[in-house]
Amino acid sequence: MPDDDWGFPELWDEYQWERFLQEQDQKTDRYFSLFEKYAEHPDRDEIIAREMGWNSGMHEDADEATTDCWAEAADDFESSADDELDDEELSDDPEDESAFSALENSEIYLQSMELNRRVYQIIEKSESLRNHPLGIELATRASICSAKMAAALCGDDFSEMGMTIAYLKRSLKAANDCLSAAAKLHESGLLLMSDNSAFTDVLFPIRERLVDLMGEYRAELRRRRGE
Repeated sequence: MPDDDWGFPELWDEYQWERFLQEQDQKTDRYFSLFEKYAEHPDRDEIIAREMGWNSGMHEDADEATTDCWAEAADDFESSADDELDDEELSDDPEDESAFSALENSEIYLQSMELNRRVYQIIEKSESLRNHPLGIELATRASICSAKMAAALCGDDFSEMGMTIAYLKRSLKAANDCLSAAAKLHESGLLLMSDNSAFTDVLFPIRERLVDLMGEYRAELRRRRGE
C-alpha cells in the first residue's frame, strides 16, 4: 500500500479495496484453472509458477505461492454441505484471541451462524434440495455470507475501514444471492412456505444490519480522512 505525502500509509477506501480483492479473485481463478489443466503433468508446479508470473526457478517460492492461493480461495469456498463450524485452535497471540472473542460476541455474526444452521436443516431433510443446483447455491451463499462477515469484523479499531466495508458488501451480496436462490426454490415448489419463513426470518435482519454497518463504517472512514 503506497504512502501519502506525509510518509503515512494511504488509507484506502472501499473501492480501492474492492479492486484489490477482485484482482486477488482473478488470480485465484487463474490458479485453479491452471491446476485443473496441468493436474497430471509431471512439471505441474513449474508450469503453474511460470504462467502465474512467479519465479519458476525457485521451487520453494512456487510452493509458497501455491499455498497462499489455496488459503485465499478457502475463504470463499467454505463447505456448503457442512455448516457446523469446528472449534478452531487459537494461537497464543492475544490479538488472535481478541479477534475470535469479538466474533463470538457479535450479534450479527451469531445470526449468520443461525442462518447457516437453518439452511443446513432445511436441505438435509430434502434429498431433492441436496441434489438441486439452487439448493447447493443456497447453502454455499449462506456460508460465504458468514465467511465474508467474519473477515470484516475480526479486526480492531485500527483496521482498514475500507477493507471492512468491502468485505461487508461481499457479505451482503452473498445474503442477497441466498435470498434469490430461496425465492426460486419456493416458486418451483421445492421449498415449503414454513421453511422459507424460517430462513427469511433470520436473513432479513442480517441484511438490514449489514446495510447499517456499512453506513457506520463509511461515516467513520470519512471522519478519519478528514472529509
